[in-house]
Amino acid sequence: MKDMKNGLKKGTIARLKKGIALALALLLVVGMLAACGQKADTATTDTAADSATTETPKAVSIGAVQLVEHPALDSAYEGFIEGMAEAGYVEGQNLTIDFQNAQGDANNLSTIADSFVSQNKDLIFSITTDATQAMASKTTEIPIIATAVTDYEGAKLVDSNEAPGGNVTGTSDMNPVSEQIALALELVPTAETVGFIYNSSEDNSVIQVDMAKAAVEAAGKKWTEVTVTGTNDVQQAATSLVKKCDVIYIPTDNTLASSMPIVGEVTNKAKIAVVCGESNMVNEGGLATLGIDYKSLGKQTAAMAVKVIEGADPATLPIEFATTGNTVTINKETVEAIGITIPEKYADSVVMPEEAE
Repeated sequence: MKDMKNGLKKGTIARLKKGIALALALLLVVGMLAACGQKADTATTDTAADSATTETPKAVSIGAVQLVEHPALDSAYEGFIEGMAEAGYVEGQNLTIDFQNAQGDANNLSTIADSFVSQNKDLIFSITTDATQAMASKTTEIPIIATAVTDYEGAKLVDSNEAPGGNVTGTSDMNPVSEQIALALELVPTAETVGFIYNSSEDNSVIQVDMAKAAVEAAGKKWTEVTVTGTNDVQQAATSLVKKCDVIYIPTDNTLASSMPIVGEVTNKAKIAVVCGESNMVNEGGLATLGIDYKSLGKQTAAMAVKVIEGADPATLPIEFATTGNTVTINKETVEAIGITIPEKYADSVVMPEEAE
């Protein structure tokens, strides 16, 4: 009887142990399933986050206007398109750009502006001071992001560079004018008189020439000038100017930039060096420049446009200046044509026209 009781007791203990083991196993399985569920939820959340991160930006319609066709402005536009694409806004996908060239005509600018406003573009990208002024005169609602504008305040496009205060902002192509005058006097050390040629109706040119005059006077030299009203005046004006000066300075004037082959023909024949506001003008017939990169400036402008598209207020976006360094560019063909000796320190800057940026 005692043995039977002992046997029953042992059996009971064995069954208890088996039940406990089964319960522990069940708890382990439940825990594993819960963990898997959490991982699955996390994976789902991560996938959703990734999807949100890689979501294609919204579709945008931009009206782009350029005052006139010439390499510097073309480069700015090219840089803008590349900058937009790098930010995820690609033509033919989620970006529509209506590009218009005014061919230097104020009436065309007015017509283009009216068209952009009537179509209610999401944003206007304007290239040059004149183009931006034309756009701004037609709308205070559509954001206008500009480039190749020398002085926004002077052109009365903004309240101030730090706080534009309206629907216009963008990047400035203000040149290092005093340094460019210093380069001109360094390349032609015997020069006593610096000549200027520009379109007096272009605000950006007037501002730069005023700065250049001050730099020339500060260097103890004299200056003279001729002005034009259009490309038809350039050859006669250049022919007149070369008789009055020892070296010529041309700012980033749109009329002169589009007429540089004409200028180069006159100045090369007269053996007069021309220092220009930007490198594309050198490429087209000038001698040298210390200038900015317009393609990089266009990309910088695109970054500002993206900020506005994504919710920033142009009224609070300060005017930006070129972030890339200034570069000396010297036209080898012009060096040979006018027979000038270039200082050794600029040897690496002397390039064939097709190599100039």
